[in-house]
Amino acid sequence: MTTGAGGDVPALAEAAAVLAAEAARFASFGWMRGTSGNLSVVTGRDPLRLAVTASGIDKGELTAADVVLVDGDGTAVRGGRPSAEAALHARVVRLTGAGAVVHVHTVASVAMARRRPAGVVLRGLEMLKGLGLPADGPAVVLPVIANSQDMRVLGDRLAAAREPDVPAVVVAGHGLYVWGADPREARHRTEVVEWLLELALLEPPDPDGGR
Repeated sequence: MTTGAGGDVPALAEAAAVLAAEAARFASFGWMRGTSGNLSVVTGRDPLRLAVTASGIDKGELTAADVVLVDGDGTAVRGGRPSAEAALHARVVRLTGAGAVVHVHTVASVAMARRRPAGVVLRGLEMLKGLGLPADGPAVVLPVIANSQDMRVLGDRLAAAREPDVPAVVVAGHGLYVWGADPREARHRTEVVEWLLELALLEPPDPDGGR
């Protein structure tokens, strides 16, 4: 999405409708229970602008009016109060060049972060193709990072741990961050990563607690 000729407003209206639909989809999966989780989409690059779901809103009931425009620091430019994690969304966009970011609170991501705090190893699975990775290639690691209420600290941890070929990071005790070129790709990647985590959760844990 790009900013329209009239400034941020046309792009924000388009992005808000998309985010409302995406939020309803994720909420229907049980991945954004209560008011948890947040979504964003880039509406402009120069300067950086993101449409972000508002704070404290039930994502299953979120409407286009519940979307806030923020700047490259995650500060509201137009609309209400953005998610407290808007700054992290902006950081992910700056780090990766992504056009959309998804943050969901899934049971599998939290459980696997406890089981594999050093990272979740993935190999030999056809679903890896959904992340642009070969099914029969070398093992890849889905990073797991420690949580923080300070978005700068959390952003630094994400920047240090992220794997260039893996468009996702698990935050221990919190949930999953996934990104893509646009909301559709970010959604597909989120569904793929969650499937991989759910499968890993069904496998017996290593006795030594390692990868």
